[in-house]
Amino acid sequence: MLHVSTKDSVEIIRHFKKLGAPVTCETCPQYVSLTDEACEGYNTNAKMSPPLRTKADQEAIKIGLADGTIDAIATDHAPHAPHEKEQEFARAPFGMLGLETSLGLVITHLVNTGVLTLSEAIYKMSTAPAKIMNVPGGSLAIGQVADVTVFDPAAKWTVDSRLFKSKSRNTVLDGVELTGKPVRTFVGGRG
Repeated sequence: MLHVSTKDSVEIIRHFKKLGAPVTCETCPQYVSLTDEACEGYNTNAKMSPPLRTKADQEAIKIGLADGTIDAIATDHAPHAPHEKEQEFARAPFGMLGLETSLGLVITHLVNTGVLTLSEAIYKMSTAPAKIMNVPGGSLAIGQVADVTVFDPAAKWTVDSRLFKSKSRNTVLDGVELTGKPVRTFVGGRG
């Protein structure tokens, strides 16, 4: 199941996992760091699919991550040009950038609050997705694909979309302080 965002979804998935059903699911950093209040004033950068939910839904997702009901954390990176997002709320496309803020959101809202350990967060962002999709990766073992992010888990930084490497800038997080910052990435062993 993609982009788990409600308390009811977490409960349904938990129920079927207890019955032994072969089900996996993921959520995204925005569902543990933002609520529907981010849409106030018809902020189109906060328009997601599924939409941002209530604080109660957010807390249920955190519990689901902690108890293993939710297997993975995905970015849902959805870049859009400014002119696409700068229109009336109903017409604006869904989504925001996710790659450049995902680690900081996870460390700030899940690791630093005690919901997940740093090792559990890394597992849910790398190893678990690779296992679910049955693809190489998510491991630092010899002979494995060398796709690695080196990061400083204590680095504090303020989101400034003007500094993003992505071509788009659609984020509701401009000006938000996060902890945990990537400092280097390697893809296929090349950085």
